Amino acid sequence: MGRVIPEEIRARVQELREQIHYHNYRYYVLDEPVISDAEYDRLFRELEELEAAWPELVTPDSPTQRVGAQPLEKFETVPHRQPMLSLENAFSEGEAREFDARLKRFLRTQEEFDYVVEPKMDGCAVELVYERGVFTVGSTRGDGYRGENVTQNLKTIRTIPLRLLETEEPAPELLEVRGEVYMNLEEFRKLNEQRLAKGEPPFANPRNAAAGSLRQLDPAVTASRPLYIYCYGIGEVVGRRFETHWEVLQTLKRWGLRVNPLTERCRGIEAAIAYHHRLEHQRHGLPYETDGVVIKVDSLALQERLGTKTRSPRWALAYKFAATQATTRVLAIEVNVGRTGAVTPMAIMEPVEVGGVTVSRATLHNEDEVKRKDVRVGDWVLVQRAGDVIPEVVMVIKERRTGQEVPFQMPSHCPVCGTPLVRPPGEAVTRCPNPDCRGALRRAILHFASKTAMDIDGLGEKIIDQLMENGLVRSIPDLYRLTEADLIPLERFAEKSAANLVSAIQKSKAVPLPRFIYALGIRYVGEATAQLLAQHFESLERLAQASEEELLQIEGIGPQVARSIREFFRQEKNQRLLKELAALGVRPLPPEKPAAAPGLAGKTFVFTGALQRFSREEAKALVTARGGKVSSSVSAKTDYVVAGADPGSKLAKAKELGVTVLDEAAFLEFLERSG
Repeated sequence: MGRVIPEEIRARVQELREQIHYHNYRYYVLDEPVISDAEYDRLFRELEELEAAWPELVTPDSPTQRVGAQPLEKFETVPHRQPMLSLENAFSEGEAREFDARLKRFLRTQEEFDYVVEPKMDGCAVELVYERGVFTVGSTRGDGYRGENVTQNLKTIRTIPLRLLETEEPAPELLEVRGEVYMNLEEFRKLNEQRLAKGEPPFANPRNAAAGSLRQLDPAVTASRPLYIYCYGIGEVVGRRFETHWEVLQTLKRWGLRVNPLTERCRGIEAAIAYHHRLEHQRHGLPYETDGVVIKVDSLALQERLGTKTRSPRWALAYKFAATQATTRVLAIEVNVGRTGAVTPMAIMEPVEVGGVTVSRATLHNEDEVKRKDVRVGDWVLVQRAGDVIPEVVMVIKERRTGQEVPFQMPSHCPVCGTPLVRPPGEAVTRCPNPDCRGALRRAILHFASKTAMDIDGLGEKIIDQLMENGLVRSIPDLYRLTEADLIPLERFAEKSAANLVSAIQKSKAVPLPRFIYALGIRYVGEATAQLLAQHFESLERLAQASEEELLQIEGIGPQVARSIREFFRQEKNQRLLKELAALGVRPLPPEKPAAAPGLAGKTFVFTGALQRFSREEAKALVTARGGKVSSSVSAKTDYVVAGADPGSKLAKAKELGVTVLDEAAFLEFLERSG
């Protein structure tokens, strides 16, 4: 029989826990403590002493159990009852307004919505599961459907209550809370200083520091890191119903969960846009990193009606701030040779953090762009990076010039093979004309093996370099001649890795025709155009024999693309390439005939202005491949005008005739909705 615990001991332990939970809430969530640190320490020490004397009373949600778990060997995975989806992005007022208009079209209403707007935290998304008010399981977002079980690590974060506060309404039977774990900027800087002092590598940014801290196998390491959380929503809830998202957030606060105090409820998209502008001006004064604003429909009933797309809810939007910029100095200007032989100037810079990433290289596009911006070696420059876009030099800060800067000169010969470079009349791009240039071959192989082309898993840049340096690959067909015996002697290879790579290469022999056409690297032929060509010709042989006139008959193929395709198949080296691939068993599979997409079949589209995601030809191909039509002029028979940047007179004509106008984001949404 166990010993009898006096009732007054039980009562005192429970009283101490409730007091400490309450004071944790006042200190970490409200930032409004009502007792001194010394008083708090006395309460905590008394609880520790009682639990040490009566270990039978220790429970997982006791404040003393934040750091007490043993280090793990690995993280287990746990499923999310409801997927943790990513958000659709917007980068302009127009895209934010189109999001609002899209919702109204979907719901067939013109009434303004109530939105909830909040800072988009740049941290690590997590899910907290509370059962009858007790924190039981915590996990990372993972792939959205399953995440890593980091319960013990999350328990070390003081701003996460181990038990929900008692209120006038009891905690629900089950509550899934979604939030963002983050690190404040000042504490991030101190952490990096400590790591450097110990000879450890610094974290690149607060987001990486938060994610890395949360994924420590030893909870004691996580406990030593300055982590915080803001809760922004819920997953599955049993035992409590909510009407609005705003009600959810207010209730989470009453239960002791931390909600960003900058969160607001507003009426209509214009108020949400105004909030975005206010926060963008404040962002550099905030103690944490934020890269935009999250806009959510407030009504949960409307959220349910709007539903979700493949990867994101329709009712929410991440409205990003303008591209992050930074200043740094140009140390050198190098040139790179691409897969088509294009020679591109690249600025090599002093490393600088831009948009949360350390950047040391930025594209200068071409010789004319270097001259236009007057970029010189030694210049101080403004660089920017938006999302995952390659960093670019925006402008030179000429006021900081010393007179020691060196102007750039495009080399006369290829830096890889030494062949004299050429620049065709009317083109901005300088090229290496050598068909056997190793620089172009390296890029061509990398493109050929990429996921959206032949999808050869494991064939990355370092492996390609190794294969070329050892003379095993002198052309693309040589990939299919590789054996395990060729690879095993090389660095980074063992029997299993060699077998895996050879298997991946052999598996790629049977690839759909659109991906094979794209893999060939024909100039101006992207994924969408490759799809269009495959659907029209149905075989590589027919495409190879097509004349320019025949190519021009295809809606979405212009003169430049037609000439490029014809030139590619006319060249002897490419004919030899295709024969060798066929002899080695590479046989592209004929495309499946797509059914006409509902909502697109028979509809006529006109394009005007520049699109960002793809070329005009690719956009046309996306329409025609789904059963739609493309016209070059606007008339009363036009169904949609797609307007990109700097649209021409076609936009005015569309408005005059009452034709529906779509911006690029709405066009993409239309395609997705149409299947």
